[in-house]
Amino acid sequence: MPRIPAMQAVVDVLESEGVDTVFGCPGAAILPLYNALQGRAIEHLIVRHEEGATHMADGWARTNGNVGVAIGTSGPAGTNMITGLYTAHADSIPMICITGQAATTKLHQEAFQAVDIVEIAKPVTKWAVQVKEAAQLPWIFREAFRVARSGRPGPVLIDLPIDVQKQDIEWDSSIDSPLPVTRVTPAPARVERALDLLLAAERPLILAGGGVVLGEASEQLRAAAERFGVPVQVTLMGKGSFPEDHELFAGMAGIQTSQRWANAAFLEADLVLALGARFGDRHTGELSVYRGERKFIHVDIEPTQLGKVFGPDLGIVSDTREFLDALLAAAAEREPRPRRDWVARIGELKEALPRRDDFDSLPIKAPRVFKEINETFGDDTYFVTAIGLYQIWSGQFQKAHKPRHYQVCGQAGPLGWEIPAAIGVKKARPEAEVVGVVGDYSFQFLVEELAVAAQYDVGFVLIMLNNEYLGLIRQAETGYEMNFEVDIHYDAIGTDNVKIMEAYGCSGTRVHEPGEIRTSLEWARKEAERTSRPVLVEIMIEREGNAAMGAALDTVREFEPC
Repeated sequence: MPRIPAMQAVVDVLESEGVDTVFGCPGAAILPLYNALQGRAIEHLIVRHEEGATHMADGWARTNGNVGVAIGTSGPAGTNMITGLYTAHADSIPMICITGQAATTKLHQEAFQAVDIVEIAKPVTKWAVQVKEAAQLPWIFREAFRVARSGRPGPVLIDLPIDVQKQDIEWDSSIDSPLPVTRVTPAPARVERALDLLLAAERPLILAGGGVVLGEASEQLRAAAERFGVPVQVTLMGKGSFPEDHELFAGMAGIQTSQRWANAAFLEADLVLALGARFGDRHTGELSVYRGERKFIHVDIEPTQLGKVFGPDLGIVSDTREFLDALLAAAAEREPRPRRDWVARIGELKEALPRRDDFDSLPIKAPRVFKEINETFGDDTYFVTAIGLYQIWSGQFQKAHKPRHYQVCGQAGPLGWEIPAAIGVKKARPEAEVVGVVGDYSFQFLVEELAVAAQYDVGFVLIMLNNEYLGLIRQAETGYEMNFEVDIHYDAIGTDNVKIMEAYGCSGTRVHEPGEIRTSLEWARKEAERTSRPVLVEIMIEREGNAAMGAALDTVREFEPC
């Protein structure tokens, strides 16, 4: 075996695993890795905060399905990555965070920036490991990629003491390759039982969760829906897994991100086939209402997800694509039950229970913004959004037709996710149009990452819904009959977000009139393409507008005329 620097072997592994871009911030304790990255095919983007690196790697991974990589030095670099690790862990996103560390001989002496990042990261990773023997490095990185991809995907943290990084090892990359990942297939008897229940149901629904997107099962989902004539609903994480203009699309049920007609359809269903969905509380609301008398089949790649929220009538451990392939194969000799009346009924509910989005009033109402977004951008556009009223309105009104094109940090909901995630998406799909939907408060959490986009010519559009409030918390406070410490307005317009854009070498515009939205969006699209930098459209919306929400599917309160 040839003898090479250990970090050269690590970079060889990264390249062979399909990593072409990494996001990080160099520091003294990680410089051997940076030395090995010099002159290699992997592009590195210097972030302005390590949390930003994790969200960029997250957006990159969500877009192309590969394992994203973020790099930081020792101490606070690792602790700054914890929010990003939690976000990826919660949403099942494959990612590897690499941290530098003090020398192994100094770890017990409270050396500068020496912190036990492995123990800190364990609750929010699939695997957190410190490498103590240099000869293990390429093997641990191979295993990290396998772990990140296997079963329910998720993040891994690898901590590298600097003395381990500096060593040479025997390694021949020419005979090395990625470790195999085994797909999880369903038990045939459970597939047959699922088919029996599905064919017996009069008003079934398929519920497509994020596992359909992660499992690359959208084509199989559509084939199954059409084969059985079963309408499809999506969760927020599953949005885009089924085209929303399809006659079998049945909307999104939930107590926040939902449609009125979709909630009504769900409550009339007698069976739900849930694929890769975790029954999050913002989806289910009050469980007694959600469960009702209907039967549930729960398919998930992670066995411990089954029964976590409630016990299904039938649980199946499987990759979503493998399950749908098996279900279609099992149904080859069986005649599906006609369900034209049920499909027609959902169509009636859609006509009878809409939400308006055509408001012309001043100040601008949020639904109007999403009407313009839907009519301006095409099906191939990639969208990212994070957490707040703007994200709830997005889930209620925004359309998505393709998998991986609507990305949201669903369970963790970290403010500031949009800008770095959009950078990651754009680096994964350089020719695609990328749009971030942001709130005025979330915008400022990681606004410094605009400098990364400007430095590396990463162009995308940011659409800000600005109510100069912590809007979601203001609405939540109404239950306590207060409006306390949520108003962030000052002076004429508060923070001048357009000037912030300009300070980073980017551009933006501010909109006050509904009729200005479309032309401003079109300008931003052209400007982002021309400059290869982020462009902001800041839309000043109704300050105390509320989003429809409630405690249960049958008690969602509407605040706007329908």
